[in-house]
Amino acid sequence: MTHNINSRISRRVGATALAVTLLAGAAVGSALPAAAGQPHRPELQQAIESLVDAGFGGVQLRVHDQRGDWVGSAGLRKLGEPGKPPTNGRFRIGSNTKVFTATLVLQLVAEGKVGLDSPAADYLPQFALDRRITVRMLLAHTSGLFNHTGEYYPDGTVVPGIPWQGKEWVDLRFHTYQPAELLRYALAKPPRFAPGTDWNYANTNYVAARLLVEQVTGRPFAEELQRRILRPLGLRDTVSPGAAPEITGPHAHSYYRYQDAGQWQLIDVTRQNPSWISSAGDMISTTRDLRTFFAGLLGGRLLPAPLLTQMRTPHPKSGFGLGLRVLEAGPSCGGTLLYHNGGVIGSGTLLYSTPDGSRTMEASLTAGDSAADPSAVFQQAQEKLVNLVFCGKLS
Repeated sequence: MTHNINSRISRRVGATALAVTLLAGAAVGSALPAAAGQPHRPELQQAIESLVDAGFGGVQLRVHDQRGDWVGSAGLRKLGEPGKPPTNGRFRIGSNTKVFTATLVLQLVAEGKVGLDSPAADYLPQFALDRRITVRMLLAHTSGLFNHTGEYYPDGTVVPGIPWQGKEWVDLRFHTYQPAELLRYALAKPPRFAPGTDWNYANTNYVAARLLVEQVTGRPFAEELQRRILRPLGLRDTVSPGAAPEITGPHAHSYYRYQDAGQWQLIDVTRQNPSWISSAGDMISTTRDLRTFFAGLLGGRLLPAPLLTQMRTPHPKSGFGLGLRVLEAGPSCGGTLLYHNGGVIGSGTLLYSTPDGSRTMEASLTAGDSAADPSAVFQQAQEKLVNLVFCGKLS
C-alpha cells in the first residue's frame, strides 16, 4: 500500500511544482522536546528529524488523530544559531492560499452575488476576458489562461513568465507587482487551450479570483479575508501580506541557493515581497491556524453543503476540485484525503485532512544550506508524512 499511495501522490502533485522547485537546502539541528500533555509519538519526531537529515533546514509538524493532538519541530530556526523552529511559528503557506481564495469566491456565490457558471468577464469587465471563461473555470484551473509564472509543456517546452527563481528573482525579490498587472501580463500571452477543454494549473486563475472578490465587494482582498474567514474562525496568526516583506511574530528563517556567474550563492530569503504570486500563494499562517481553518471549512462553517461538495469534486484529469485537491488513498490510508500543498522560495507547506476531519496534518518545511535536490526532498517529505500519519506506515 505504501508504494501505491506514493505513486498516487506523485501523480497528483504536478501542480505543486512551484513549491517543489522553490525549496532549497537545509541544516541539521536537534529536535524540540515534546509539548507537555501531548501523546508520546516518537515515530513523528523521528520522521521530521529524518527530513532535516535529508535536506531541510527546519520542520514544524502538527497532527490530529484518534490519539489526540501532537506538535513538534526539528532542525534550526536560523543558520548559525542554536535555537530550534517554534512549534507554532509563522511561515509562508504558498499555494495553500488558493484554498482561502476559493472559499471567498464561493461565499459570494452562496450569497447570490456571483454566478459560479457565469462569465468571469461579467465581474471583471476592464480586462476583456474571453467570455467563455466562467468563474468555476478560474477556481478549477480549466480556464486556459496563461500561467503568469511560466508555462511548462509535456514535450519540455518552457514559456517563461515573470521571474520567480534564480538570480533574476533574487535581484527583484522586493519588487512590487499589482494584481491587475499580473493578469494583464498573462492575457497578453496566448492561452494554453480553449476555455473548459482541458486542465492546467495556473496561478493567474487565482489572481483573477482575487480581483473578482475586490470588484464584487468593493473592498480590498485582505479586508474581505479578515471579515469573512480570519475573524470568524479566530485565525489571529494568519495574514494576506500584500507587498509587505516581513514575517512578524515567531518564525523560522528560510534560505535559497542559486547560481550567479557559475558560482553557488546562499541568501536568507525570509524577507521577500510575495506580490509576484498574489492571492495564488502570498499568505502567512501557522500550523494551528491552518488546522482551524481546514476544520472550519470541511465542517461547514464557511460554506453551505452543496458548494462544499462542489469544492471537493475533482476534475478527472487532475484530482483538483475548486481550490482543493482530492486523493483517493485507499481504505487503509483513510480513504479519501483532501489536501493542498504549496511553497514560495525557501519554504513549503503540507495540508491534509480526511473529509470528516478525524485525521489532519499540517507541516511547514523551511530550506537551509543543503545542496540536496529540492524536488526530491519535498517529494520525500510529502510521501513520508502522508504514509506515516494516514497509513500508519514508516518509510
